[in-house]
Amino acid sequence: MVPAYAQQAMQNVAAMVNDPVNLQGLLDKIEEIPFRPLADAHLIDPTRPSEAPSEEFRSLRTRLNHMQSLSPIHSIVVTSPSPAEGKSFTAVNLALAQSHLAGNLTLLGDFDFRRPIVHTLFQVDRSPGVTDFLLGRAQLHEIIKKIAGTNLYIMPAGEAVLNPLELLNLREVKSMVDRLPSVFNWVILDTPPLLFAADANLLSTMCHGTLLVVRIGTTTIDSVTRAMQSLCENNVLGISVNGARRGELYSRYTYYHSYYYSAEAKAREDGEADAEALGASAPPGGKPE
Repeated sequence: MVPAYAQQAMQNVAAMVNDPVNLQGLLDKIEEIPFRPLADAHLIDPTRPSEAPSEEFRSLRTRLNHMQSLSPIHSIVVTSPSPAEGKSFTAVNLALAQSHLAGNLTLLGDFDFRRPIVHTLFQVDRSPGVTDFLLGRAQLHEIIKKIAGTNLYIMPAGEAVLNPLELLNLREVKSMVDRLPSVFNWVILDTPPLLFAADANLLSTMCHGTLLVVRIGTTTIDSVTRAMQSLCENNVLGISVNGARRGELYSRYTYYHSYYYSAEAKAREDGEADAEALGASAPPGGKPE
């Protein structure tokens, strides 16, 4: 006998899959919310491009976009071997970096139903979210929010459930993951750690690739080996390393990094000074001479 929530999930996802026109009109129905990240969320700031995290996530973005130009990669699972290795930090900042590109619609989905954090980082309600959609309590456009001023859309986890893996095993979940890239160029899923739950392993079979996150001084070689084996060669795109000190990142490029951003700052200051001088030379109510 099929559980009631499974029947509702089938109806919700079937409606989405069988009505492509409705799916294309999804963006018009989504609510826009202001970008108000948690004070200590450590999210990258587009107004401060010289900071190390911004540099590194732009580099990761460039690598993934290059891969996408070679093969159809639009949905990725971001996970780690164990907790506290920075998978959510990586997923959120990668999504932000992607969304800073013009026209690059990016969806960040919180599929860590066990310990969700995306809603906390963006200071939005946890529900309605993914679980609410799968349980038939909300429509797709109701669980997605657009972050104002960016191309980023977020999908919180939703209400807590007792059976997250059973919910993810519904074939409708794969149908949903398959269809979302028809609207979004990147679908990035934050998922539980590989060695503590089977959720990420399952989701990795539904997505185009997997990004494994490790942390210097925390993740062991044995953990990485076991995590890679658990993925069963499900198109691992690469490994992202967290916990490096700024000196380690730029020790070989200190001169370049300092020169580039010093020159950029000077050019900006010169431009502002020229604008002020130009404004000062203009006669009252007239154009600059």
